[in-house]
Amino acid sequence: MELESLTIKKAHTHLKKGDFSVVELSRAYIERIEKHNKDINAYLEIFDDVLDQARQADLKYKKRGEGLSFLTGIPFAIKDNILIKGRRASAASKILGKYIAPYDSTVAVKLKKEGVVFLGRTNMDEFAMGGSTENSAYGPTRNPLASDRVAGGSSGGSAAAVAASMALAALGSDTGGSIRQPASFNGLVGLKPTYGAVSRFGLIAMGSSLDQIGPLAKTVEDAEIIFDAIKGKDPFDSTTISIDTDRKSDNEARKTIGVPLDFLESGGLDKKVRKNFDDGLERLKSLGYEIKNVELPSLRHSLASYYVIMPAEVSSNMARFDGVKFGVRENGADLMADYMLTRGRNLGMEVRRRIMLGTYVLSAGYYDAYYSKAIAVREMIKRELHEVFSSEVCVVAMPTSPFPAFKLGEKITNPLEMYLADIFTVSANIAGAPAISVPSGNLSVGGKSLPLGIQFMASHAEERTLFQIGKEFEKIRESGTR
Repeated sequence: MELESLTIKKAHTHLKKGDFSVVELSRAYIERIEKHNKDINAYLEIFDDVLDQARQADLKYKKRGEGLSFLTGIPFAIKDNILIKGRRASAASKILGKYIAPYDSTVAVKLKKEGVVFLGRTNMDEFAMGGSTENSAYGPTRNPLASDRVAGGSSGGSAAAVAASMALAALGSDTGGSIRQPASFNGLVGLKPTYGAVSRFGLIAMGSSLDQIGPLAKTVEDAEIIFDAIKGKDPFDSTTISIDTDRKSDNEARKTIGVPLDFLESGGLDKKVRKNFDDGLERLKSLGYEIKNVELPSLRHSLASYYVIMPAEVSSNMARFDGVKFGVRENGADLMADYMLTRGRNLGMEVRRRIMLGTYVLSAGYYDAYYSKAIAVREMIKRELHEVFSSEVCVVAMPTSPFPAFKLGEKITNPLEMYLADIFTVSANIAGAPAISVPSGNLSVGGKSLPLGIQFMASHAEERTLFQIGKEFEKIRESGTR
């Protein structure tokens, strides 16, 4: 059973033909996890009922079509901040180390109906705060393609699990690039859906106006299959919307790709990454796409805006984790001492940093100076992107990350340098727009071949456009490497 070459559709075809059973497939993944996870640390826990789930999926295949979908029997990894009833969900934090989810997240409900097999919960930056999965209370995740380098974050465990063939697909969450950046670092496809396209009910919140659950997969087609299964309105999440990916869009016929050249040339982009990106644009030209420079002057402020809005929302969302409402409790001399001890001992440094930053920008005297201005910048970014998508281009293309996967420990002591890794991804979250990272090639660094990704961002509810261009890019890149 060649796990490395399996995709969701290939696995589904094999299962229908009876080439192997779901139990056999799941057992193969468990064996691989047992062999490799100790070195990679992608999983925090392997569920003890994996084979029971697989047997239930096998029954559906034996009934020849009843309740079958492409996802029936597909072994999945799930990020540790997405709730599954009766399972531990720690958000990779000590403060939630004993928390057992009392209900299913909406995405878990939908995937259970599809008949997926949940293998286990994956490592992440604590409460999704980080870009390298080095901020986990349970140790960093290593990149399976280069063990001395990070897997990206905050969904690094999910990405590493798929890249190491320890899962066929995975769910992550994306607040400022936390699906797309690890996808880029691990040679995967990562989708950040339109804000509201996928329910956040049962996701441990980081930044409520920015968070989105999405897939990490081997191919664009696999990502599309997963998205179609988890999307849709949800009465438990008032921000959700309906998206019809079967509806043909006017943007699909436009065949014009926007590139914000001024933004790319503002500094920080590795020269070899830029060359890889330019090569990707040339491939798209060969498919009949026009490449057009677009003016998005506010885009250069997206990172600064994000690092005001996000900590402000973190400050609000993290208030519940005090040892009284949620989390383990440390006993002090009085209630205030309980709070101080609980949060001081059980929250990591990056989480505390963001809580303090967020509390500061929301405080009297600084709210107008920082938070109000960041919200105004957000509206400018939204407006500029809307105008570009309405009249000029079908997608905006940028590199996913300004550099390939960096070494463990290289940036962890320099928060500003770490935050700059999000420079090309945060604008999609700020605007609530969908964006996808697709593998664009490899870069040789220190004798190792490190994956790179190209990011396409589209207008609201235009996931179909992303899937179309992503599949075309995937096909022409693969044909060029043969």
